[in-house]
Amino acid sequence: MLEKLRKQLQQLTPQRLDHIVMREAAVLLPIVERPEPTLLFTRRASHLSTHSGQVAFPGGKREPFDSDLYATALREAEEEIALDPRLVEPLGRLSDVISLHGIRVTPWVGIIPPDLPLVADPGELDAIFEVPLSHFLDDYRTHTDVITVDGVAHYVPSYHVDGHIIWGLSAMMLVELLAEGFGMSIDLYQRPQGPLQYYPERTSRLPSSSATPSRPAPSRSNK
Repeated sequence: MLEKLRKQLQQLTPQRLDHIVMREAAVLLPIVERPEPTLLFTRRASHLSTHSGQVAFPGGKREPFDSDLYATALREAEEEIALDPRLVEPLGRLSDVISLHGIRVTPWVGIIPPDLPLVADPGELDAIFEVPLSHFLDDYRTHTDVITVDGVAHYVPSYHVDGHIIWGLSAMMLVELLAEGFGMSIDLYQRPQGPLQYYPERTSRLPSSSATPSRPAPSRSNK
């Protein structure tokens, strides 16, 4: 499974939105190399004033001293969950997404060893957990969120796993990982079967001089 993922991501040409000048962030999608591979998530601490309790991938905003956005993803992962950057095998990047809070987010995919001594930063997180990749490949979504941005409907899967809800920006990134990395038949722009939950139409916060990207993000960003 992971060898196929390596090959697929090496061949992928992700959508880059470097031409849009705005704040930048990056996240790491850590795949844990177990006999049955898992995907690692975090949950934002309940005491935070924004996005409390939200499930996300490790990551955050780019700092001036970060050499590039991959460095941002690794630094944030080390700060948030004590993940040693040297233990991450980088596989590649996915397409940029733009949150409605005006941040361009670049996702990176990496493989990490199992059973690392990871520790959640209590100032930001209250949980680190893993979900088998098979849960997503078998499409055990509970429903699909219909999030319309600038007139474009996005069909974003929502997963409920052991009391955690995986949806929004993280789920959008996950869709590309499943489609491009594993060849799964899943698409943000095609209406799937099953129950739908609709959200009010949104307008993206893009600079007035920029064209609207083809992959705007839903309103609840992870960072």
